[in-house]
Amino acid sequence: MLPFGASTRAETVSVAVAANFTDAVKAIGAAFKAKTGNELSVSSGATGGLYTQISQGAPFEVFLAADSKTPQKAVAAGFGVAGTEFTYAVGKVVLFSADPKLVTGAETLRAGAFQRLAIANPKTAPYAAAAVDVMQKLGLAKALAPKLVTGESIAQAYQFVDSKNAELGFVALSQVINRKDGSRWLVPQEDYAPITQDAVLLTPGKDSAAAKDFLAYLRGDEAVTIIKSFGYEAGAK
Repeated sequence: MLPFGASTRAETVSVAVAANFTDAVKAIGAAFKAKTGNELSVSSGATGGLYTQISQGAPFEVFLAADSKTPQKAVAAGFGVAGTEFTYAVGKVVLFSADPKLVTGAETLRAGAFQRLAIANPKTAPYAAAAVDVMQKLGLAKALAPKLVTGESIAQAYQFVDSKNAELGFVALSQVINRKDGSRWLVPQEDYAPITQDAVLLTPGKDSAAAKDFLAYLRGDEAVTIIKSFGYEAGAK
């Protein structure tokens, strides 16, 4: 008897994934392959940038965004399959520094004893939009603006901090959850709009059993356990 979702010929599912979820989807993909034999081909980037590629005909079959608005937009524009959207994860924002003594909380931002603060592009990356929410709530948006270093995605923002080209930055908890070094402040979730990350089946995958199986697997207990291990809250099943 074949296991869950398995076919006699292994298939590859093309997945566009928000940069914050890259490591998590690789772990999920390995578990999915072990269970079904099917593999994932993962392309990561800022949600807005991925949507631009989708709108220009990129043959992705599944879209794992860092928000809920962009999958809805994809469906409305005819790039996504209506009724396939669901929340797979809820993200969390962290202020992180490779310096073990720099970040102590919101007071680190108020003190301003740093030259560069990394964020992603707020126009294309929901985690960066959340960072802007935090700075505005603290009344520091204007004061911190000259210190901002903007990456194309949350992955590049993290690279700035990891390489110490920026002393600290707003990143996804998933990016630093397994690091034992540095210093961090887990920003209270009430300080920014919820980062509800939605998945959607794209039209190139509408006839793909493997793509549909992957989305079903993403909602199952095995995937949820992995999602939580990366610091996310799981979405509703």
